[in-house]
Amino acid sequence: MTGQLKRQSPQRAFTQGENNLKRIVLSAAKNRESQIVPKPIRMPENPKFWLLVAAHSEKGMLDDHAHQTIAAAAILAADDTSVAVVVMGDLFEDLSEVGADEVIVRPELDFTHFQPEAELACLKAAIAHYQPTHILLPDNAIGDGDLGRRLIAATGKTGVIQTTAFDTKATLPDIVLLAPHLVDSHLPFVGHAKHENLAFKTSKPLNYEDLGLSATEASQTALEEADCVVSAGNGVANIETLKTLATLLGASIGASRVAVDDGKFAREQQVGATGKTVSASTYFAIGISGAVQHLQGIKDCRHVIAINTDASAPMIKRADLSIIGDAEEVMQALVLAIKEAQTMQEAQAIQETQIMQELKP
Repeated sequence: MTGQLKRQSPQRAFTQGENNLKRIVLSAAKNRESQIVPKPIRMPENPKFWLLVAAHSEKGMLDDHAHQTIAAAAILAADDTSVAVVVMGDLFEDLSEVGADEVIVRPELDFTHFQPEAELACLKAAIAHYQPTHILLPDNAIGDGDLGRRLIAATGKTGVIQTTAFDTKATLPDIVLLAPHLVDSHLPFVGHAKHENLAFKTSKPLNYEDLGLSATEASQTALEEADCVVSAGNGVANIETLKTLATLLGASIGASRVAVDDGKFAREQQVGATGKTVSASTYFAIGISGAVQHLQGIKDCRHVIAINTDASAPMIKRADLSIIGDAEEVMQALVLAIKEAQTMQEAQAIQETQIMQELKP
């Protein structure tokens, strides 16, 4: 009988992160038909204790850093502890996959508006409601790290400026600002992710005026800071079509090393290990095969869309969405679809304006 038993590896699976740090991977189990078994809910309802996570969203989505912070709370949580998440900004995704049990969404606290008093009041209201044992925030550049520091100063709670080593057995302070890439957000369980309402009061703002964010032309935005990048490789023959597509999308233009070496693009537009490292929300890789050096430069991009004639290209494997076809034909089709959508939006806006004028007394 022992000869029929499949031997399991005594070592836990792990991934290799930055600075050669190893992270244990908690992967989902599979059944005999090799299909993914539905993930169990981590814990029943009616918890005794809470962990609280706060993070800003961008365009309705939390970034990977915020996902890792929620997952860290879920991993730290005991059997009688739930994870509540306060999302400042819109939310268009399901946070159960990263371990959230309750979610409070405050769209009016979008990070594009400077309103520190309102953010701090919201977080204090959440603390008063949940009485969490610990509060976790991602130490990022869109305000969560600053919010955590203001909370430490306002409450006098113990806090750590940045946790650079994630240890589930360590004694944590009241407030934890988590550095990126310390936790794998792919968990073997899910949370309830129930949406709750949370009311809070805020005082009048101090003597400052929020002037908002200044609009910048995409062509003037550095590749490292661009939210959307349209990048060309050797498979792009018509540069003008690519520029038109980038303009319509409000995207910056990048290029592979081969396209730069051919003189089609400037050296500062090169993406890759020997060029720029980008962290765009959306990265279009058009006619780029996906050399290791180029893939290294887009490792932090959230969504990669590849357009290539070669279905076996490395970029196709890296992409979240792949279109197998001629680059020029696909770009022309995208340009036409975007223009049609913009025309429909303009017509709808004109129609709504006319209706509002007709309804006026």
